[in-house]
Amino acid sequence: MAGSSSNPKSYDLHARSNSLPSSSHPLITQLDDHLSRLMSASQATAASVSSQSIGQELNDLSDLFECVHKFFHLPVTQQVLANAHQEKWVDEVLDGSLRMLEVCSSAKDSVLHTKESARELQSIFRRRSGSAETCLKSEVQKFLISRKVVKKAIRKTLNDMKNKSNSSSSDEDKETRAIFRLLKEIESVTLQVLESLLCVISGPKSRGTGWSLVSKLVHQKREETDGNEFSRIDSSLIGFVHYSTSNSDKAVNIIRNLQIQLHDLESSFQDLEDGLHCLFRHLIKSRVSLLNILNP
Repeated sequence: MAGSSSNPKSYDLHARSNSLPSSSHPLITQLDDHLSRLMSASQATAASVSSQSIGQELNDLSDLFECVHKFFHLPVTQQVLANAHQEKWVDEVLDGSLRMLEVCSSAKDSVLHTKESARELQSIFRRRSGSAETCLKSEVQKFLISRKVVKKAIRKTLNDMKNKSNSSSSDEDKETRAIFRLLKEIESVTLQVLESLLCVISGPKSRGTGWSLVSKLVHQKREETDGNEFSRIDSSLIGFVHYSTSNSDKAVNIIRNLQIQLHDLESSFQDLEDGLHCLFRHLIKSRVSLLNILNP
């Protein structure tokens, strides 16, 4: 998984669970299992993050929040939250629930914007027999401009995540601290997954103008093989813009490759959209449950 700017703390799951009076409750065990699975997945995919691996983590998050919703209905959870409604850590949990919704919404917008641009480009390539090469180049440049817009929005979201990251320690009783730590850990792992998704869509940072053309093309060639789906398409499109004016045969081969890449990406868009839509509903449901406890 991509490096997280939020730098969540790694808590001892068993120690946390054992500090809850309801530690024997099967729901607590389920929460621990879901969190452990997500943390393990984030470590396993650290070197190679793809839309497929993120899609699976989004599904795992939805399963986690199914348990979170039930967790909010446990008497011990409701009692602790209701009694501590004036405390600072409760405000942090509320802020965290809103932050997760905001980042999830940004991720949904990024996926939708990129999908629509990719579909339009794919349609143009299908009709390329009647299009002049200069027209194709113009459409490719439009797509790359739209990608810059998405990347700029993603950078803003990632910066906001970093700036808003916070985690204070609670001076309350053992039971209250355990619930607070659990909710903060759920927030942290959720933001990790969403951050990785945004990084996948954004791709690597654009290189400065000081790079030589040869260096850029070598870097693009490496991304075509090593990068994720989004960075590979970006690299192929940049290559097309270059070769369309200097090597028409090379441009034709790039177009064929792009059509395959865009077709393969279609299913990725659907999986990511479905996963984000489901997660967004769970996040809303979770926030409503939290607000109902704090404002009966």
